[in-house]
Amino acid sequence: MTTHRAPTPTPSDPTPPQDLDGLVGHRFVYTYANGWQYEMYVKNERTIDYRIHSGMVGGRWVKDQEVDLVQLDEDSFKLSWNEPTGTSVVVNVMPGRRRLHGTIFFPRWVEEDGSRTVLFQNDHLPLMRRYRDAGPTYPILVVPEFARITFFEHVGTDDDTVVSVAPGDLPADFTAQEN
Repeated sequence: MTTHRAPTPTPSDPTPPQDLDGLVGHRFVYTYANGWQYEMYVKNERTIDYRIHSGMVGGRWVKDQEVDLVQLDEDSFKLSWNEPTGTSVVVNVMPGRRRLHGTIFFPRWVEEDGSRTVLFQNDHLPLMRRYRDAGPTYPILVVPEFARITFFEHVGTDDDTVVSVAPGDLPADFTAQEN
């Protein structure tokens, strides 16, 4: 696996070293303070797969979502992305502390009827874009929450079997596992 390493930060380039091995190739389950439960697999330095197990759009799942992944500091990573739905997400992950902070920016149409996104997104990309373009977009619902990482494991990179079925097709106790 290739890891990007930036030079030592300087006043003109504040980028810290980029050792992404602490997150790339890992799958983790986390529960936000509001009770919403998610699962993310950092497939490689550019893409994630994820499932939403409960919450406003529980049942939704996505493969090969392009992300921007950076290391902010030792044991601190940030992933950010924009979905075909128009939803934007920023997630800060601290695996060693088993802590995460996510902010989700839902367009108005998702807030009004999130059930339209509860599916395997990859099979419905044109539909998601049509919904997004039809709106309404504003006002945006901003959901900032801390979460506890309850399960964290290294499963390797680019493994399409890690997230391969809908949340509802998993064993009932799947998200109850802890380590």
